[in-house]
Amino acid sequence: MCKLLIAMLSFIFVMNNAQSADIIIRPGDVLQIEIPGEIDFEKTFQVKRDGTLKLPEVGNVSIVGKTLKQVNEDLAKLLGEEYRAINNFKVYLVERRVPIQVLGFVEIPGMIDLPQDGNIQMALQKAGGAVAGAQLDRIQLNRQGKVTIFDYKKYLDTGDFSILPTIEPLDVIFVPASPLIGNVQMDFDAATLSASGDGSEIGTAIKVFGEVLKPGVFSFKKGNTVVDMLMRAGGVTRYAGVEHIRVINNGTPELFDLKTYLDTGDTSHMPKITPGSTLFIPIQEEEVKSGLRTIYVMGEVIKPGAYEAPIGTKFFDILANAGGPTRFAESRKIRILRTTGKVDAFDLQAYTEGLTQVAIPTVSPGDAIFVPEKTDMNEKSWLKITPDRAIRVIGAVKKPGRYEWGDEMSFLDILAHAGGPTQDADMSQVRVIKKDESKRMEPFDLDSFITEGGSFSLLPRVGAGDTIIISERPRDVIDNKAGWLRQSQESSIYVFGQVGQPGRYAFNNKLHILDILSAADGPNQYADIHNIKITHRNGFHSRVSSLDLGLYFETGDETLLPRVKSGDTIYIPERNKPWIDNKKEKTVRIIGAVEKPGRYKFSSDMTILDILAESGGPTETAYLERIMVVNISRNQSEENISHVFDLEKFIEYPDFTKLPMVRVGDTIFVPDVSQSNWNVFMANVKDMLSIVSLVAIVGGL
Repeated sequence: MCKLLIAMLSFIFVMNNAQSADIIIRPGDVLQIEIPGEIDFEKTFQVKRDGTLKLPEVGNVSIVGKTLKQVNEDLAKLLGEEYRAINNFKVYLVERRVPIQVLGFVEIPGMIDLPQDGNIQMALQKAGGAVAGAQLDRIQLNRQGKVTIFDYKKYLDTGDFSILPTIEPLDVIFVPASPLIGNVQMDFDAATLSASGDGSEIGTAIKVFGEVLKPGVFSFKKGNTVVDMLMRAGGVTRYAGVEHIRVINNGTPELFDLKTYLDTGDTSHMPKITPGSTLFIPIQEEEVKSGLRTIYVMGEVIKPGAYEAPIGTKFFDILANAGGPTRFAESRKIRILRTTGKVDAFDLQAYTEGLTQVAIPTVSPGDAIFVPEKTDMNEKSWLKITPDRAIRVIGAVKKPGRYEWGDEMSFLDILAHAGGPTQDADMSQVRVIKKDESKRMEPFDLDSFITEGGSFSLLPRVGAGDTIIISERPRDVIDNKAGWLRQSQESSIYVFGQVGQPGRYAFNNKLHILDILSAADGPNQYADIHNIKITHRNGFHSRVSSLDLGLYFETGDETLLPRVKSGDTIYIPERNKPWIDNKKEKTVRIIGAVEKPGRYKFSSDMTILDILAESGGPTETAYLERIMVVNISRNQSEENISHVFDLEKFIEYPDFTKLPMVRVGDTIFVPDVSQSNWNVFMANVKDMLSIVSLVAIVGGL
């Protein structure tokens, strides 16, 4: 089937080209070589771009520029050396193709292959079309170094095929970039690019700028007028001075009055537009407006100015034409300045609230309406607020200052008006200094009110003349001494003794004792964490509590941690202090024949053996059979009780259940051997013998 189709195409092409033997072979031509019986020549062969033809058993053969007849002869001679049956050898031109290159601002630049009747539009279509930013009126056709420039945009506008040059094999089509996109590769909006003009030729482009909606550079088109160029630029803005449009042609400036032209339609005063012209539309200059029917609106309105007021114009008509009051307007104190010199006041806010006694003022030509500024909205207007209407907010707020006070406002209103507390504000100690010095207010815990909620009746009552002070927390807990003067005693807690950073710290009642110990860098290596003392000073009477922090770390019992408040004092003592520092109610005394008699700390999990070991143990002369333990009674009605403990017997027969009970406050006495009964008796015997001997001697004398 394929062979039949190729034969039919070859026959048709030969019949349509009676002089096919004289056809010059070009790159891209498709040839059919007929050698009966050879399978390798059943397909077609296309001439490459370098003018060669690749044949089986022969390789590349240059045939470009030769006639079809010459190609038949040359290939018959060349193939005759490799193949025998070439009596019916024939070369046919099956199809003519046009291989070209499309480069530049197209979607798919590169080599493309077109049919013999291909044109520029088909070439651009095969290359994916031009991309945004391509300059269609300056496309180049390069044929063996000779460049032809044509206007593809004009072809698209008119459909005139004569504008497009014919293409031949090996031509190069180049689509340049528009000079409007600059020299930096970047993404851009084509609509925005085109909005700034379509001019590409600097010498002939028309420049339009000033008070137009789309200033830019536009291409020159014969017959365009000033109005046409203004329309291409989107028209003039509301601020354009249309009476003074400037047009520069060939270095000569001319004035054009667009308003007069629109009123009269007279084109005789309209400047001509030539290649390279420049149009400038200036901003409208302010003019003083006055007249017999003018009413003036000043102050805080959207569009202050002079307005024409025909007979019957109402106050609200003028105010509405001026755009109405702004958000900064003091609508309670609008003033109407009469031509007679009289000044009338009008409370617009009271009128909008439906108060019947407020009447709408009348206005007449020559009057002036003045809408003043809200004094509390402008920091520079402090002098306008009298002291009896002002309240001061100072300290750690975002906008400290002096604000106008209204009776309908509350404490939170004025605090919000000042921007609210900063992130460094100590909201637990908000102070209010009343205008009346006899009324002293305690600090208010705003932080607790915000987090826990409460009735608004609990908020401090403030009024005109008062001062609200928001204190600032110290920013560095390590070096906090610089903030002591700004930090009140009521909001402080004191940490002394063996901690990393003893000192005075900001504290609120939501913090924990572990929080303040952490802020002080915690106990150091010399700290006695079993005997921490807390002085609670915030009540009617100071009291002291103890904390065994070591026991808390061992058990995790939260009930061991006391609650601390602002004003309290925490003291962490040093370990291994002299025994005199230990209170008798917390110690056990050991005296007598021990190495180190004295007072020792005692806990419920200790025994008499622990105390003896703590004191260095009994001496060599200790009387171990008669160790005395004196237990102090816990009630005044009971007497103290003593027990005898035989340490030697315990060592020989150890039974821990028979150890005497020892509690804090008790006393242990270890006697000496000289105090035993036998030694006392022998001492008495020696004394008696000495007396008898003395009597005998005296008698002898």
